[in-house]
Amino acid sequence: MTAAPVLRLDGVSLQYGQGSTSVTALSGIDLEIRRGELVAVMGASGSGKSSLLTVAGGLVRPTSGEVIVDGQWLSSLKPGQLAALRRRHLGFVFQDFNLVPALTAIENVSLPLELDGWKTSKAHRAARDALSTVELAEQADRFPDDLSGGQQQRVAIARAVVGGRSLILADEPTGALDSTTGEVVLRMLRGRVDHGAAAILVTHDARHAAWADRIVFIRDGRIVDESAYRGVETMVGRHA
Repeated sequence: MTAAPVLRLDGVSLQYGQGSTSVTALSGIDLEIRRGELVAVMGASGSGKSSLLTVAGGLVRPTSGEVIVDGQWLSSLKPGQLAALRRRHLGFVFQDFNLVPALTAIENVSLPLELDGWKTSKAHRAARDALSTVELAEQADRFPDDLSGGQQQRVAIARAVVGGRSLILADEPTGALDSTTGEVVLRMLRGRVDHGAAAILVTHDARHAAWADRIVFIRDGRIVDESAYRGVETMVGRHA
């Protein structure tokens, strides 16, 4: 029996504003992502890539359609339940890292666990294990300003996966990094997926999409193409 998808979007549309000033960010999106699968989302600026992530992560409710994460229909959850689901099941990786400057690396990684009620000692143990997976255990007590951009992004990935999150949402996570450091970050993301998570990688770069199992191309808020990685260069050229 095939396992249920970690993420399912059924007919998801998202509209900002009303009347003549309304803007359609997403229109009729259908998408499924399963454990062990990394899906790259590509498209021009303003095509709806980031809107897809915010809806998939429960940060914004769709205007219509349904979002299901780990079998839970987000539309049926109360605000507190939705916040708990994000803490326990979802990991976000942003281009600007979003680390708390006043907290050390280990404190940044353990923060979502502590907010979820974990004891500090237990949360720190889990955070240290997560930092080890991104080869930063020795930097655990350093503050973000004392880390390089690549190290900060790896801390952000550790925070995204700590506690065994099942779905990782990464929005241009290598955009501010050099190519070498960006490859390290993508390798870490790929490794977490290979160990059982599911992930969406929003990117504009075909080289980064090469790390994915599947590529979804968005234009004007709609999925216009989808394929396995093979032939991604051709697909990008077709939709450029």
